[in-house]
Amino acid sequence: MSEDQTEPPATEDDDSIGALFDELEELQAIVDDPTEREQVREAMRAAIEVQSDSTAVFGRVIWGFDRSDFAEALLGSLLFGIPMAVESGTVDAGQHIAQHPLYFAGTLAAAVGMVVGILYVADFQDVRVAKRVFGLVPRRLVGVTGTAFLTSVVLLTGWGVVEWSTDPQMAWVALCVCSVAFVPMAIGAALGDILPGS
Repeated sequence: MSEDQTEPPATEDDDSIGALFDELEELQAIVDDPTEREQVREAMRAAIEVQSDSTAVFGRVIWGFDRSDFAEALLGSLLFGIPMAVESGTVDAGQHIAQHPLYFAGTLAAAVGMVVGILYVADFQDVRVAKRVFGLVPRRLVGVTGTAFLTSVVLLTGWGVVEWSTDPQMAWVALCVCSVAFVPMAIGAALGDILPGS
């Protein structure tokens, strides 16, 4: 397992593992010494490894974001995004939101909001925040949404759905089309990331 990600399998002691993680996270927050903080992280990993023999998918504590999570998010993005790349309605919707900048902002906000809901609110898995980008945004949220958006841009560009140009208006429409495809791709990325339980 990666250094910053561990997961307990589903057992009758799931509540105990969750409570243990809560207590260890509280301890990590009050410990001042970096060495002691690392010891708390080691205790978290050790607690997870105690029950690593089960192959259950649900009921795990998901902690961190590593390259296997990236691969799962990429697969989820592609599964939900390929239909968007071949559907002409994606271009129509992108052209529509290009004429309404508030709709563009709303589209992005809705996509990020759904990802937050899937990862942290819906309780599919017990997703914990191991590290934050700039001390604010959970790395898993950045990883999932970033993977989905980058996949959207690469897929739609590679398949000729959008054309990037030096003309700002054409580039804006291309960005809006990619943003429309980003919505289901972000949902797919979030589900792909957490449903395997890693």
